Amino acid sequence: MQATRTFPHAMLREIYEQPEALARTIARYAPGGVLDANAFATVAEALRGRQRVVIAASGSSRHAGLAGEIMLEDYAGLAVDVEYSSEYMYRSTHTLHDPGVVVISQSGETADTLTALREAKARGLATVAITNNAESSMAREADASLPTMAGREVAIPATKSFTTQLSVLYMLSLFLARLGGRMTSHGVAAHCEQMARLPELLEASLETWEARIRDISGNLCEARTFLYLGRAIHYSIAREGALKLKESAYVQAEGLPAGELKHGPNALVSPEAPLVVLATRDRNDPDSTLRYEKTVQLMRDMHAQGAQIVALHVEGDAEPASLSQYSVAVPAADEFLLPMLEVVPLQMLAYCIAVQRGINVDAPRNLVKAVVRE
Repeated sequence: MQATRTFPHAMLREIYEQPEALARTIARYAPGGVLDANAFATVAEALRGRQRVVIAASGSSRHAGLAGEIMLEDYAGLAVDVEYSSEYMYRSTHTLHDPGVVVISQSGETADTLTALREAKARGLATVAITNNAESSMAREADASLPTMAGREVAIPATKSFTTQLSVLYMLSLFLARLGGRMTSHGVAAHCEQMARLPELLEASLETWEARIRDISGNLCEARTFLYLGRAIHYSIAREGALKLKESAYVQAEGLPAGELKHGPNALVSPEAPLVVLATRDRNDPDSTLRYEKTVQLMRDMHAQGAQIVALHVEGDAEPASLSQYSVAVPAADEFLLPMLEVVPLQMLAYCIAVQRGINVDAPRNLVKAVVRE
């Protein structure tokens, strides 16, 4: 972050603080690019031998949980169910047999999530808390605590707390994959090495993204609704992008799996209802390439239909840009690291549209930073 820059809003400042926040979080759990077993010792004790995990969270934290579900399933081989915190206590105790329960909360005091944690403990289940406050109620009451190192977050829309949650879930997935014998130490080290480059990649992209998105937002600020589309792990980022726009700019938005657009929601698509499409890919991952190809085919169809499209794509990939009125490029990265890059331009899009609409993004109406009352 530029030390001399004065930011007009805390939200924009905190977007720019993400490289530092990620670097601190990575240093806590993988100093020198090597996972620290001591940092995960209590988690190992709580979750060792468990093949099932329930993630309970609300809002942005739940979207991080949706990304974490795919990381934990694909890397660690666990069966994962993501619950709304507000619904967890009403669900049957037999939905998963003897799962570990991971709660995620920026404040560590979110009422619904704290209630879910206490319900899990009352059921005799092992619990892990991922929070941005190591002294919070959740961090103290859970069997294991994995604090993010985002630092104090002032703006109500979550930015740096979200990306650091993703990073903790990524490293937790690597640790559990190694603990369960599903990944070699060399494989874990290679993933950690790629992750260690994220802060630098983000830092180098922020100003370019901001300039590009300010131009885009001037043309989109009068849109009535937005549909955000993503596949696999990127669906969670589509949901997060839509939530950011709703809470920051008061614009209706919905995050959808890209393959579901033609199953009804396409009726909404018009020049006043643009599509934001996550069309990134990891060229070294065959599954990512298949996902990407299906997404690009959908973009071809929507382009022919006359839809207004904003695309996120990897640097140097010309086809998504050619099918879109507007596009933003992100650096190439591992499939499960791309979300930590993708979400930042979406945060900026929400911020810039909100500012264009004259909204105080740091204190959106009807919202508070931490929902501490049910």
